Amino acid sequence: MRFTKYFLIIAIILAGVSWLSYSFWRAYQPQPPKLQGQIEAQQYNISSKVAGRISEVFVKKGGQVQRGQLIFTILSPEIDAKLAQAVAGKDAALAVAQGVNSGARKQQIEAAKDQWQQAKSAALMMEKTFRRIDNLYRDGVVALQKRDEAATHFQAATHAADAAFQMFKLAEEGSREEEKMAAAGKVRMAEGAVAEGEVYAAETRIESWHDGEVTQILLQSGEVAPQGFPVVTVMDMNDAWAVFHVREDRLAEFSKDHEFYVTIPALANSRHLFRVSHVSVMGDFATWRATNSSKGFDMRSFEVEARPIQPIEGLRAGMSILVQL
Repeated sequence: MRFTKYFLIIAIILAGVSWLSYSFWRAYQPQPPKLQGQIEAQQYNISSKVAGRISEVFVKKGGQVQRGQLIFTILSPEIDAKLAQAVAGKDAALAVAQGVNSGARKQQIEAAKDQWQQAKSAALMMEKTFRRIDNLYRDGVVALQKRDEAATHFQAATHAADAAFQMFKLAEEGSREEEKMAAAGKVRMAEGAVAEGEVYAAETRIESWHDGEVTQILLQSGEVAPQGFPVVTVMDMNDAWAVFHVREDRLAEFSKDHEFYVTIPALANSRHLFRVSHVSVMGDFATWRATNSSKGFDMRSFEVEARPIQPIEGLRAGMSILVQL
């Protein structure tokens, strides 16, 4: 009985010593290195191509938006005024083009014809006058000066009749092809100005080009938004990835398309499978790290991006990740 008691005591002491020895041994064993990184996601800045005063913002921070959803509107009276000017210019150009294509009015043609007939009659009258004076000159009654004056008046009347006839034919034929082409070009130019004004007017109603969650609202109603200034920021958590830094002596473990597990402390230390999507060297100002290894060179750091194989519920940008090497 006493022997059994001593045996149990010795066994308990040996077990305690063994447990303490194992614990000390485990405590002094080198721990496997871990890499720490964080989750990042694609962000989109929603801005306008035109400057103006913010009329209304239709989303709130933390809200979900869909592609094509109206985000904010801009009040810009200057654009409305320019569009009105462009529309008026287009109307004027169309009126000119219609006039050029239609040619002269009927009344203008008739007036040109009457002027030709009038000039023609005047030429006939001057011809008769010249004939009479010429006969008188031949008879020696009229001096040569009078005959030359009558001849000059007759030639001038003939030329005036020819010019009036050409003006009449020009009125009948209408505008030249070059004039029609020029008028059509002015119409297209005016239409382009209207289209440009309509585009700028459409830019006062800004819609989202992507699905995502609103993370920032930088301007509110009544504030002036400069051209291209981001008013709302949207983050797409469906396009998220992990970023961490790896020293080049461990880079072979994270080659392109390599798959590995990461631990996310914020999600109850859950483990998820990621795949390497991109590897790039970091800037020289932050990458050189002195080492005392026998290899005799300094180590550089590389930035590794990896994307989850499956969507992770509850994943947020900024969450830490741990990678066991």
